[in-house]
Formats: sequence, C-alpha cells, structure tokens
Amino acid sequence: MQGDGVAKKRGNPNWGKPELSVIPYTGESSFEEVVKKLRLSPAEYEGSIQLKAWVQKNKDQKYVPSSLLQAWGVEVKEDS
Repeated sequence: MQGDGVAKKRGNPNWGKPELSVIPYTGESSFEEVVKKLRLSPAEYEGSIQLKAWVQKNKDQKYVPSSLLQAWGVEVKEDS
C-alpha cells in the first residue's frame, strides 16, 4: 500500500524541544562542598584561611554567600 496518500514522518518530532523529564540538579553548591570538606560550621567561616583562599580563587565563578564576601571585603566582578 505505497500509494495511500499518507506520508511517513521522518526524524524526531521532539528535536529542539526542552526535555521535560530532566530534573534540575538541586545538590550542594561548590561552596557547600568545600565547607563540608573542611568541616566548618557557619560560625567558623570567617576565621578559615583555607576557605578564604578558595573564595578568593573562585569568587567570580562560584556561589559564595554575600555576607562572607562583605566580611572579608572581597569584590566580585559584575556581569555587564
């Protein structure tokens, strides 16, 4: 029955559409991972030399609580 007038659709009909089954990542941020690795409580953040070094290296790419940035006087590049 080749000539029945119905053309077979080809390709993926969902190509280019966002995948609805993808669940957004809601795990720990890089900052939270570092804090956990260093075994710091929030009260210890400001006094940690290792955390401050990580923040200074990653402040423009990673999430860092603004209160901590202010406490250390660290400037972050603004997106323009």
